[in-house]
Amino acid sequence: MEKSMLVKRFIVISSFAIFATGCANAIKNNAMEEMDHSNMNNPTTVITSPNTMKFTSATPVVNGKEFTITAQESNLEVSKGKVLPVWTFNNSVPGPQIRVKVGDNVKINLKNELNQPVSIHWHGYPVPNNMDGIPGVTQDAVEPGKTFTYVFKANVPGTYWYHSHQDSVNQVDKGLYGSLVVEELKDDYDRDYTLMLDEWMSSGDMSMGDSDSMDMKDMNHNEMNMSDSDKNMDEDTLNMGGHDMSMYDLYTVNGKSGAAIEKLTVKEGDKVRIRLINAGFISHQMHLHGHNFKVIASDGQPINEPGVIKDQILSIAPGERYDIEFTADNPGSWLLEEHGTETPIQNMKAVIQYEGSKVQNDISNTSVTLPVYDLVNYGNISNPKFSLNQTFDQNVTMNLNTEMKDGEMVYTINGKVFPDTDVIQVKKGDKVKVTFVNQSKTDDHPMHLHGQFFQVLSKNGQPYQGSTIMKDTLNVKPGETYVVAFEADNPGDWMFHCHDLHHASAGMVTEVVYTDYESNYTPDPNVDNVAE
Repeated sequence: MEKSMLVKRFIVISSFAIFATGCANAIKNNAMEEMDHSNMNNPTTVITSPNTMKFTSATPVVNGKEFTITAQESNLEVSKGKVLPVWTFNNSVPGPQIRVKVGDNVKINLKNELNQPVSIHWHGYPVPNNMDGIPGVTQDAVEPGKTFTYVFKANVPGTYWYHSHQDSVNQVDKGLYGSLVVEELKDDYDRDYTLMLDEWMSSGDMSMGDSDSMDMKDMNHNEMNMSDSDKNMDEDTLNMGGHDMSMYDLYTVNGKSGAAIEKLTVKEGDKVRIRLINAGFISHQMHLHGHNFKVIASDGQPINEPGVIKDQILSIAPGERYDIEFTADNPGSWLLEEHGTETPIQNMKAVIQYEGSKVQNDISNTSVTLPVYDLVNYGNISNPKFSLNQTFDQNVTMNLNTEMKDGEMVYTINGKVFPDTDVIQVKKGDKVKVTFVNQSKTDDHPMHLHGQFFQVLSKNGQPYQGSTIMKDTLNVKPGETYVVAFEADNPGDWMFHCHDLHHASAGMVTEVVYTDYESNYTPDPNVDNVAE
């Protein structure tokens, strides 16, 4: 597995010129000069005209049953005067929102116009195993100039998303993601908005080897911020830190930052649904101003009888989704923003604007301490699949940690890194209990299971008392212990990994393998399959 990291879309393009380091070749298009890669370690200035550059378009919403998604390069203007070189699906970041109805047979053709292989993973959606989009596990990555067709039935409503799972720590970083909404046959919302949260690197320094793109495969991301003395740190010192995410200094909502974020228009009396999706690698603390609201779904799965809350923080970890609902009963202009004081956070603000209202009656209140929403006692119990007291076919413990091995920072499951982690072997119908224990001192671990949902049973020894909570991604903070359970009901070979993809690429991955499933897929040795 690659242990690499993208220095994320770090070039800032002014309206007159692009100043880039040697990896600026990733921006190449018809409007640019070709670069000389004979000396990649020297800074290079590339001049281009803003009138001939290719820019991303607005994210479309596409309805129907068959779609074509094309992976291609472009440039994303996140705010006025700040443009980042990106990889896109259909020339937008996020890529097109795919909206289908329950019962639809969905067909998506992935066409690759990039110079690197790609794939699509349907995050959270229980597709058949051969449609899961994992290079080297379920399919070969789609090479440049080629096409792969994904087919599945939309039978589980909710909010999901899709992203490349080829060298995903880099390709998701570059912008290869979008949202997937499976609609109920009858939805009664007047407004339905989707907000994809992400973070980027607006500038940075790097030196490259022979690479001719921004994927930085020759760079060990764990060493990016380490001096020689840091590399020799002992394990106790390492566990105080984890990896530094401060390099991500530009936060976006739907590919825009600050004042460039599109307003969410409502009118008084509207019933409003907002789907929040974290496509980045950092948890975001979202606060809805001025309104009572309900959390109606987590990871696309409904919450039974959700209660009305106000001024609570929704902490949304990488890969997680939360759907909220509110009635537009307080005219004016209100923020849905990240709650915090750090500079990047100040630009993660969406404005909810009432039609016809000129009142600007809201300001940030980031200095106020607000409670964090917790699923433990939220809603009312409803037909749980599992209980803590029942007998399971398997009991699995995952001790999650940050460690030093052979001079590198790695992320371990029970002291091991992928591909040496212990596989969870099941057969169809097995009921499996998993206990997550986060032994890292400062690193969160949002654990994501492909192919099936799990029920959250307890947190730090406290049983869940509210609605049955079904998820596919669960954030385990330092010192926390969670118990979850799932039924092996979707045969295949499935990834189970941390969705801070830096952690996954540096070892925090295992698999759920059905012993009574036989795949007809054989990896092509000539394809550069990189699952993480």
